[in-house]
Amino acid sequence: ITKSITAGVILGAADLAGQALERSLKNNDENSETSSAPAVVDFARVGRFALFGLVLQAPWNHFYYQILDSALPPTVDPFTATTGIKVLIDQFIQAPIFTIIIFYFLGILEGKTMDMVYEQLKKDYGDTMQANWKLWVPATAVNIAFCPPLFRVLFLNCVFFFWSIFLSLKLNNSDGDDDGIAAAIEGVVEEQEQQQLLSEKN
Repeated sequence: ITKSITAGVILGAADLAGQALERSLKNNDENSETSSAPAVVDFARVGRFALFGLVLQAPWNHFYYQILDSALPPTVDPFTATTGIKVLIDQFIQAPIFTIIIFYFLGILEGKTMDMVYEQLKKDYGDTMQANWKLWVPATAVNIAFCPPLFRVLFLNCVFFFWSIFLSLKLNNSDGDDDGIAAAIEGVVEEQEQQQLLSEKN
């Protein structure tokens, strides 16, 4: 329950940040003669992301890591074949499936039909997975190799804050101008991973 509530708060906050970033990007694209749009928060959208974290993201990852660790128990040495296999399973089996579920879950909550979500998947799924692997392959390697099992979902939720900003913009924008956003998110998460590595060494 604690993990679910934490995930709900983090993902709701991530969408708030995503909306603020979205407004900032739109205002920067406007001509200086035009006035900026008022800062209107879409609370329904925030609620959808918070609900996603509460009922799907946290429970999914909680039970997923339990199953993964049962099949492949954690090793004392972080640099083992077991760690590499877990990262491959996570990113090339689990992540593609979970990303599809995310599209459908948030799309249906938004009121889209199954066909509409399917069309969005055809348009955005490839780009989303490429961005996912750039961010999550190193993040997952750090998580599995260095985080104790008890704190893995917490670490994942912290990284998921930045990933949810990307998803918020990706799923709610049709412009496709998210490469710079993805790069910025990756940079922040890389700093977080470096801090995690340093804390593990100390």
